[in-house]
Amino acid sequence: MKYNIRGENIEVTAALRDYVEKKISKLERYFTESPDANVHVNLKVLPDKFARVEVTIPMTQLVLRAEEGHQDMYAAIDLILDKLERQIRKHKTKVNRKFREKGSTKELFTGFEESASAVATEEADTDYDLELVRTKRFDLKPMDSEEAILQMNMLGHNFYVFTDAESNKTNVVYKRKDGKYGLIETT
Repeated sequence: MKYNIRGENIEVTAALRDYVEKKISKLERYFTESPDANVHVNLKVLPDKFARVEVTIPMTQLVLRAEEGHQDMYAAIDLILDKLERQIRKHKTKVNRKFREKGSTKELFTGFEESASAVATEEADTDYDLELVRTKRFDLKPMDSEEAILQMNMLGHNFYVFTDAESNKTNVVYKRKDGKYGLIETT
């Protein structure tokens, strides 16, 4: 894995960098081969001395992303590892029934990509003057709506844009206020 570790309001020391790399490298046990991926780690210290850690690991079939905060930076890193492991286990469990006839779910976790092509959303506050504050570009992966909902939940977003594998059209899944899911199909 290749690590891109940056700090906001904190200097990333060699000890902190080694600790992050040591902890995140434990995720390699979930993969059949040594992954060649970029791991994006953002370490922040907020004004009230509260530590916040964000980790994003783009993969071919999903994007692992987690955020965690704690008074201690090292404790936040430990907590984020737990979150990422839970995401991997949850994803493997949910897609297991889908891949039973196709083969092992380990195939799902073998390949990595350099860019976060499956990231489809950005959390941003809407301003009343309709100011555009960020633009993202990504490749749409062919999948069904169930996989798109799973990706959306893994990212912790309210909607997810994807290409429907059957119709090859761009669709959007979203989480409704009642906790259920909706699908917007394009014509």
